[in-house]
Amino acid sequence: MFTAVLAGPRVTVHLVRRLFAAALEAAESVPRIATALDDVRATLRQLERLLTYVAEELPELSDQLDRIRARVDGLEQQARHRTETARS
Repeated sequence: MFTAVLAGPRVTVHLVRRLFAAALEAAESVPRIATALDDVRATLRQLERLLTYVAEELPELSDQLDRIRARVDGLEQQARHRTETARS
C-alpha cells in the first residue's frame, strides 16, 4: 500500500524531469537554429546580389548576341556569294 501511495508522486516527478529535460534540450537548440537562420540570411543576400548582377548584365549579353548573330549572318551571306561566284 505504501508503494501505491508513492506511485503518484513518482510519476509526477518522472514527468516533471522529462518535461525539464525536453525544455532544456529545446533551449540548447535555439542558438543552433539562430546560427542556421543567419546562414540562410547570408545565402539569400548573396543570391540577391547575384540576381541583381545577372539582371544588369542580361541586356548587354543580349546586345552582344545580336551583334554576333548579325556577323554570322553576314559571313554566311559572303560565303554563299563566293560559292555562287565560284560556280559561275
